[in-house]
Amino acid sequence: MIPENSIPDDLTFSAAEEQSRTYQLFEDKIQGYVMDLQALKQAIYKILNTEKFEYPIYSFDYGIEFNSLIGKDPTYVKLELIRRIRECLLEDERISSVDSFEFTGSGDEIYCTFTVTSIYGEMQITREVNY
Repeated sequence: MIPENSIPDDLTFSAAEEQSRTYQLFEDKIQGYVMDLQALKQAIYKILNTEKFEYPIYSFDYGIEFNSLIGKDPTYVKLELIRRIRECLLEDERISSVDSFEFTGSGDEIYCTFTVTSIYGEMQITREVNY
């Protein structure tokens, strides 16, 4: 038998923001914790260095797709980088905007520098992309 009025009338729910504490990653170990801005920088690094659809442990929403840019026209690559970087980083609720894209490099390498605005402030990110 299901009890009637099993949920109290004065019960309230609130949306809590996910805590930004996470394990600190080094090149050769995981040690300690980082919080807030450092945790977000680490999350951005992981997202931008994880090829989308490559690893079954991650959902299809995680990471960025760089491999499909190989061999494409540089103008197309720059436009796609702006779209793809914004798309993958704005999935994180701590990030409010990704702007001020600048590109440098030649040959088959390009350095993409952009500004990430988050709840912790702004930061400059640079990512090297081979195309």
